[in-house]
Amino acid sequence: MKRNSVAIVGAAETTDLGKIPNLSQIGLHADAALNALAECGLTIKDIDGVATAGHDVTEVVHYLGITPKWVDNTSVGGCSFMLHVRHAAAAINSGLCETVLITHGESGRNRIGQLNRAIFPSLFQTQFEQPYGVTFPPTRFTIPVMRYMKEYGLTEEQLASVAVVQREWAAKQSRASFRDPITVDDVLSSKMICYPFRLLMCCLVTDGGGALIMTSAERAKDFPTKPVYVRGTGESAETPLISQMEDFTSSRAFRVSGKSAFEEAGISHSDVDHLMIYDAFAHLPIYGLEDLGFVKPGEGGAFIADGNTRPGGQLPLNTNGGGLSYMHSGMYGMYALQEGMRQMRGVSDAQVEGAEISVVHGVGSMFGAAGTIVLTNNPG
Repeated sequence: MKRNSVAIVGAAETTDLGKIPNLSQIGLHADAALNALAECGLTIKDIDGVATAGHDVTEVVHYLGITPKWVDNTSVGGCSFMLHVRHAAAAINSGLCETVLITHGESGRNRIGQLNRAIFPSLFQTQFEQPYGVTFPPTRFTIPVMRYMKEYGLTEEQLASVAVVQREWAAKQSRASFRDPITVDDVLSSKMICYPFRLLMCCLVTDGGGALIMTSAERAKDFPTKPVYVRGTGESAETPLISQMEDFTSSRAFRVSGKSAFEEAGISHSDVDHLMIYDAFAHLPIYGLEDLGFVKPGEGGAFIADGNTRPGGQLPLNTNGGGLSYMHSGMYGMYALQEGMRQMRGVSDAQVEGAEISVVHGVGSMFGAAGTIVLTNNPG
């Protein structure tokens, strides 16, 4: 992709976040989409490309009344929206469409109008892991983090520090689900879910959604909103089976996706002003810091516990509070992208002064996939 050739001109979340008992899943998609359109002065008629995950894209375009020239229903877990940004940029550059809408909506808490998908007996997870009790996310993610703790000496206190630091960021966010300060002791005293994960190390379960609107950088000059340019992108996948990871202490998909995005963007780690790493569970920012190359293997836990990612630290990380404190309806990647957009527009409640480059990194399905987007407010 040609660097900075495509821009995001619209970005908005649903009108409400957290508990939304009055909207179905498709209604959340529509709410977010209409908010993003209104923000940048467009209407449904201006959209000729649509991407979504976790819901059938044909239902979304029908519900919104769009007749697209290009669609993408890539669904590889919570990082799907990072992949959508990458695919949409390629489609726009190729002339397949001009204006792309990426939507997310999920009634994770109230479960209204969810699009239930069949769990086929033939799926690898169903055949080879589920019979042994590896079922829900906490029971699957505990496998790699236990190996990581053994190999590198990561402590429970360091793992708890991830939640503590992100709550500090969430305290600055007016729309965060949880804003009250917590301590390491609070985290370690919370309910055990699946060792080593306690309740406060696990993501929220909420309702909400978000939407992005993308077009060419040339067209973006005419919009009322401040454009944010897609400087670099990456994606990869490894395995749907957590037990079959190449290395339990590192994600191959993370390494490939991150390397691609950094090379395409032409940046080094010292150029990054702001970082978002998907955090469905507290260990994920540790893996992300290491696999993206910000710290050496085994150093991520201490890096966070020492305060380097907290407000005022050298590397602002998950400034919305993340999936642990801000919002997590099930597929968190859209909310990470929204905060990256706010930071690049200079409008975040936890704004990083002078930030010009934001890296937004996501995981899908327990290290199964990864997507990385480099955003910038500098068109040069």
